[in-house]
Amino acid sequence: MKVCVALEQRFYGTPDGVVWTDGPCARPFWDRYLEVFDEVRAIARVKPVDKAPAGVVRADGDGVTFAPVAYYIGPREYLKKAVAVRKSVIQGVGRTDAVMLRVPSNLASVLVPTLVRRGQPFAVEVVGDPYDAFSPGAVKHPLRPFLRRWFARELRQHCREAFAGAYVTAEALQRRYPVGPNGRSFYYSDVQLSGLTAEQPRPATPKRSWKLITVGSLEHLYKAQDIQIDALARCRQQGLDVELILVGDGQHRSALAERAGRLGIASHVHFRGQLASGGPIRDELDQADLFLLPSRQEGLPRAMIEAMARALPCLGSTVGGIPELLPSEDMVPPADAEALARKISEIVSDPQRMQRMSARNLARAGDFQEDVLRERRLDFYRYVREHTEEWLAKTQPANLIAASV
Repeated sequence: MKVCVALEQRFYGTPDGVVWTDGPCARPFWDRYLEVFDEVRAIARVKPVDKAPAGVVRADGDGVTFAPVAYYIGPREYLKKAVAVRKSVIQGVGRTDAVMLRVPSNLASVLVPTLVRRGQPFAVEVVGDPYDAFSPGAVKHPLRPFLRRWFARELRQHCREAFAGAYVTAEALQRRYPVGPNGRSFYYSDVQLSGLTAEQPRPATPKRSWKLITVGSLEHLYKAQDIQIDALARCRQQGLDVELILVGDGQHRSALAERAGRLGIASHVHFRGQLASGGPIRDELDQADLFLLPSRQEGLPRAMIEAMARALPCLGSTVGGIPELLPSEDMVPPADAEALARKISEIVSDPQRMQRMSARNLARAGDFQEDVLRERRLDFYRYVREHTEEWLAKTQPANLIAASV
């Protein structure tokens, strides 16, 4: 059986038909689906390029194909291409395929009405929260309040209509976006820690200077990189010798650099750009002293779990799934630079505390090792396949007639 997976991740397509990515959905990502399904078709935006950009890796391959969606970025471009987007999304899903929607997703909003009209069942993998994603400061758009309510409502509807939902959080997303009364709920993270786990906690080492690090796209300010820069300025004004490493790239990079310049800390804020997962990210984490993720919105943050696996002390905000990872003393309210600066000062000035954080984080990361998560994922995938096969057994003659006319 083929499974169609619709997702918001953007990809690159070269003239030879190969699909590439600089994100987490490289070819090995799809192997998890192939443990249960015979084929995977990814339905996603694929940007045509003459040559694969630097730093990308292949996303398609044996058993994995793509149904390219008309490429767009942002609401304005989407409106211009809405007809083409809808056509390409619907054509990507066969009437006898299993369907999974990684949500929140505009592509899911396009596809769900057709699936409901067909009576074709679908499952959701809930990986984020649009209500937090469109919180004040996260997105600069005149329609932000409307979009916040709209996309949260859409996600609630998609989850209610799905026959099964898998969530990256244990509780947080389930409370806001539950499946319907007849739906079945699953929980697992899709983080991959292969080759990332440290052997032991970090020692309690007194220091006079510290490297802070954050990892996340700069396309939006979901990870509150602006707040982190403001907090860094406050720390330095108080005499702390701290620097900030930002891993990731996007449209806000120049504005963030200008912000650091206005605050007089440009030489202490370092932009590493987009780095490939694995070794390059691991090396940056190993050179840092404290990981920051005072996000405005989260599901269960992959970047934080990877930092924890490197035994790095972590400081986050009280949103999404972060409280499922960190104790209350290692969290601050979102979008509060003053509280973030105070907490940074508390942590870095206490080597014993940093050692305790390191040991606790490394132990917690053990809950996200592949052998632990794999069985949870497989339970979900098997349920999706079995439910779809049951539906096909009841409706296949009608489907074949419909397909022939």
